[in-house]
Amino acid sequence: MPREPGDKMTRLLLADDHRMLRDSLRRSMEENGFDVVGEAGDGAEAVQLAQELRPDVVLMDVSMPNLDGVEATRQITRLVPEAQVVMLTMHADGEVMARAIQAGAIGYLVKDCAITDVVSAVRLAASGESVLSPDLALSMLADVKKTAIDPGNGHAPVSAREEQVLQLVADGLSLPEVAAELFISVKTVKNHLASIYAKLDARDRTQAVLRAVRMGIIRLS
Repeated sequence: MPREPGDKMTRLLLADDHRMLRDSLRRSMEENGFDVVGEAGDGAEAVQLAQELRPDVVLMDVSMPNLDGVEATRQITRLVPEAQVVMLTMHADGEVMARAIQAGAIGYLVKDCAITDVVSAVRLAASGESVLSPDLALSMLADVKKTAIDPGNGHAPVSAREEQVLQLVADGLSLPEVAAELFISVKTVKNHLASIYAKLDARDRTQAVLRAVRMGIIRLS
């Protein structure tokens, strides 16, 4: 989707050890209105360039030489906290995704997704919102089944409406789609999410979904 008139151009850093993929991503992202400010061929270079270029979003591979994408993400979110990291990976693996969440990544996509999905994920990340690809949502389900968490953990219970919002988010709906499904405004959806974050002690949608699944509040289909 082309950039809307007056929108601030999102500054994007690409980190992947495959040059052909980086070239393809650069062309596609520039065609969709992003300012690709740099490219890194390994994790260490990604950390260095993130500090030098201060991008809004880093599109990060997981498997890279010198420093893997998860550790690079951990360092970038510490050193350049304003930068949002979206993982673009071949690994539909619950353990890898859990590590990426803990490292601070805000988005998670598998490499067989459409370029429109990548564009959407980067736009959401630039706005501070998270996104999960369906494949990674399934891997998260496999991961959370490994860990049983006692629901009596002191968190305030979510309301019935908040549970509906959270379930739709977990099902992969965007905020406008959630609003349409529940016949409420996008602003109201955001208000519900803010309340959910506070009750579950979550910083974003991905973390809220992960914790809600583990607590048995919602489920992934």
